[in-house]
Amino acid sequence: MTMAGRLPESYGQGGGANLADILERVLDKGIVIAGDIRINLLDIELLTIKLRLIVASVDKAKEMGIDWWEDDPALSSRANHSELARENRELRDRLAELERASPEEETS
Repeated sequence: MTMAGRLPESYGQGGGANLADILERVLDKGIVIAGDIRINLLDIELLTIKLRLIVASVDKAKEMGIDWWEDDPALSSRANHSELARENRELRDRLAELERASPEEETS
């Protein structure tokens, strides 16, 4: 028997989980990985790095109140559109204020 024709065996009868099952569970429930890195020299803290990683599906993230990508113009065309609309509105308001503040010239 040659090794080329053999498939890898599972971890047991129904006991093993493949990568797709694990990924589905993680995305459905979500997982948080948190950690801190601190660098001290003679009891003086020189550097602290806080790492937080959340892995979840988009639906689960929204359920948890995490939706920052919807407002980021680099990630969402809708956010880019609303950002441009807001900027346009601000510019129109500033222009209206300037027109009210300057005396109008009368033409004869």
